[in-house]
Amino acid sequence: MRVNSFDEWSQLREVVLGSALNYTSHEREISFDLFFHDNIQRSEWVYPRLANPGGRLNARTSINQKYVDELNEDLQGMEDALVGLGVKVLRPMDLSAETADVQTLDWSASVVPPLNVRDNTIVLGNEILETAPMVRSRYFETRFMQKIFMDYFRDGSGWATMPRPIMTDKSFDPSYAESSLGGPTEPVLNPTDSPYDVGYEIMIDGAQCLKLGADVLVNVSTANHQLGLDWLQRHYEGRFRFHRVDGLSDSHIDSMVLALKPGLLLVRNSGVLDYLPDKLKKWDYIVPPAPSTNNFPTYDREDLILTSPYIDLNVLSVNEDTVMVNEACPELVSELERQKFTVVPVKHRHRRLFGGGFHCFTLDTVRDGGLENYLD
Repeated sequence: MRVNSFDEWSQLREVVLGSALNYTSHEREISFDLFFHDNIQRSEWVYPRLANPGGRLNARTSINQKYVDELNEDLQGMEDALVGLGVKVLRPMDLSAETADVQTLDWSASVVPPLNVRDNTIVLGNEILETAPMVRSRYFETRFMQKIFMDYFRDGSGWATMPRPIMTDKSFDPSYAESSLGGPTEPVLNPTDSPYDVGYEIMIDGAQCLKLGADVLVNVSTANHQLGLDWLQRHYEGRFRFHRVDGLSDSHIDSMVLALKPGLLLVRNSGVLDYLPDKLKKWDYIVPPAPSTNNFPTYDREDLILTSPYIDLNVLSVNEDTVMVNEACPELVSELERQKFTVVPVKHRHRRLFGGGFHCFTLDTVRDGGLENYLD
């Protein structure tokens, strides 16, 4: 079957679900800290507070194996739930325990498994697009999905790759981190020169995009993202209309706003609407109750928190009436049920440690929807 994904809500037929096997550490370096800026640099978001005076960058923080084991249990639960809903689930190759580092012309970094598979790939219509990565340790992440992409290509799908950035220190635009909400509480970077410097490069994730048929919203917070949007507009000229969302978050859009079905949005708060195109502001929207601190495990100070408490807004729509939601977020479950959705509660314990919810962990490759005009 060819890939076919134009929206966030039509009947889901096939999906890639990420893998967390052999996830051992996070590497604190320039690309990582800029990518997770809103959640690891700001005291009002972080629990527990990150504190490592001096020498903060270029250090690996280990992950408790117990959390990884429990995450893999929860991933299996997600797969079982999706299969039970009639969805074909594909899994990427697992990261080998022997694969520790990646080395390029200018830097080296640890390798992380293909867990948040929505980030470095997006399916737009009938084409797989490998996006330009933003985190060094994830540079070759899509290679773990090579077999899946080849199978879809053999069945007639399109397959393209954005230009691969060199990712020197000076490839990254730090302006959002330096200026947003009063600036970071800890320094983000001190870039060094490299013979491979080319200025700011194309870097953007699929999770910065919200698919609405013929229209695609793209969150842009840096010059890197703007270059990515420029590339998307040129590559898909005449096929999709792209709309810039100006700095809604540091990178991803899908814990700020999701489209549950035509005419209905799930938003973190009503202020999100101010960032959206005028025609989308006319849609109805749901603002769920604020999450309770009781919804989350208690971690030690050395455990690095990568998401805000609003991560459970990162739901996955199976169709216009059915939504997969974290069972640990009863406030959201109740609100969606009140809105007449069929809610499928699934366990996902350590979403704040691994930077993603159900939407992040999945790449919808086949849905029933088409190139509809929902904003006309």
